[in-house]
Amino acid sequence: MSNPGPFGGRTARQFPTLPKGETVASFETYQEAQAAVDKLAKAAFPVKELAIVGTDLTSVERITGVLTWGRAAGAGALSGAWFGTFLGLLFFIFSPTGAGLGILGSAILIGAGFGMIFGLVSYSINRRRRDFTSVMQVLATRYAIIAEPEHVARARTVLGTDAAGFAPVASAPIVPPTPPTAPAQPAAGEPEAPVAPQPGSAEGQDGSRPLTYGEAQDAARRAARERRDAGES
Repeated sequence: MSNPGPFGGRTARQFPTLPKGETVASFETYQEAQAAVDKLAKAAFPVKELAIVGTDLTSVERITGVLTWGRAAGAGALSGAWFGTFLGLLFFIFSPTGAGLGILGSAILIGAGFGMIFGLVSYSINRRRRDFTSVMQVLATRYAIIAEPEHVARARTVLGTDAAGFAPVASAPIVPPTPPTAPAQPAAGEPEAPVAPQPGSAEGQDGSRPLTYGEAQDAARRAARERRDAGES
């Protein structure tokens, strides 16, 4: 968040407000939203009319490791060395001589020593409650690109999104139904191939129950044998 100066002419924006407009596109990650804004910028779109709004903010703490005496001392010494380097550079700027280099080295060593002591003391106080290192992050579930109403149609055209802010899903091609094929007719003089009766449709000779596939085969064989015997006689 920027803090405008007293001569910037932006006193009306010193308090943050939500951007007004319509949703152009919605993404799950900030990287996708940033890539969409880059695509609009390359298309000569007025990107100053855009805003990326994250919804459903969630605090995430990622554990990076176990905190020990050695890691606490090393982290404190590193922080102290950086602070000592800053102070030593200030002395060296105002006194750029050989003595200034000695002061710079002494400031780094003294800062590292004090930082190590501070890290060990802080760890001894908090080690019962926190024996691990972590990184805190604030993430959003969705990232929406908001634009002014007069620019929404063009932005959606460039990004290829619909009115809801999502990319349209390509519909599957329509396959025409296959027409049913007529059953093959048997040749003259050949017995018809038996057809397995469907459950509940075909019935036995006595009409009491449907024929099974084996019974239908036996009945067809008997009929063919009777017709052959009748032809021979």
